[in-house]
Amino acid sequence: MAADPGRIAGGVPGVLALPLDVRGPSAEAAGREVTLVAMSINSELGGADAVGIVDLVREHHVGLLAVQEYTPQLSLKLAAAGLDGLLPHRIAHPRDGAGGTAVYSSLMLEDFGVIPQTHFSMPVVRLDLADGSGSTLRVVAVHTLAPVGSAVNQWRRELAAVGVAGTGPGPLLLAGDFNATYDHREFRSLLGGAGGGRTLVDVAASAGSRLVPTWPMRSYHLPGIALDHLVTTRDITGSGYSVQKIAGTDHAAVVATLHIQVP
Repeated sequence: MAADPGRIAGGVPGVLALPLDVRGPSAEAAGREVTLVAMSINSELGGADAVGIVDLVREHHVGLLAVQEYTPQLSLKLAAAGLDGLLPHRIAHPRDGAGGTAVYSSLMLEDFGVIPQTHFSMPVVRLDLADGSGSTLRVVAVHTLAPVGSAVNQWRRELAAVGVAGTGPGPLLLAGDFNATYDHREFRSLLGGAGGGRTLVDVAASAGSRLVPTWPMRSYHLPGIALDHLVTTRDITGSGYSVQKIAGTDHAAVVATLHIQVP
């Protein structure tokens, strides 16, 4: 769940014209390619329509799903709606309230713990790309604290910790609710590789869609902003980016096809 953007640190209620959308290919080098459709949704305290989530997974042939504000009740509803049949592999940290997060996948997942010292759970997983080469995709399911009032410094620390996950070799996907937009210097710094990480690409921006809002999806009498992102290293290109509304949550789902370059 996000905060009033008028109170977000460094944010503005209107739309800034800069920085410009990042367009064109972002891959660092050509090579064999593995294609994977990724989706992320903040379920707003587990209230998102589970059938709607599963319908989107089925319709878009999603192979990787990150869910924020993932509750035990939502876990049961997603199972009843048939998600386990579509995405049988799961690393999940269900919690009551807003703190839980889950990653579902059609491919094998390996648990690499969580980003340390965060308010909400942020799992780190490794996905076996099943291309015969042993190649993997590292995934961080992101959900930072909203930068409101005294939480601003914690939000900054959490974004910085997510950025550190960008260090090291191999393709990387950061997927989730960053509670941040391009109007935040901290988010732009994360993309720029601050703290020793690699430079990263926001898939929405590379598609020319960084101004398409993902929150709020119900009437709060607030301007829409993009808080939810799919962010990748430059050995991944994105296509088919879209924002999809789901009943029961004030966030939209973000979906894109990722073209992952492997050695």
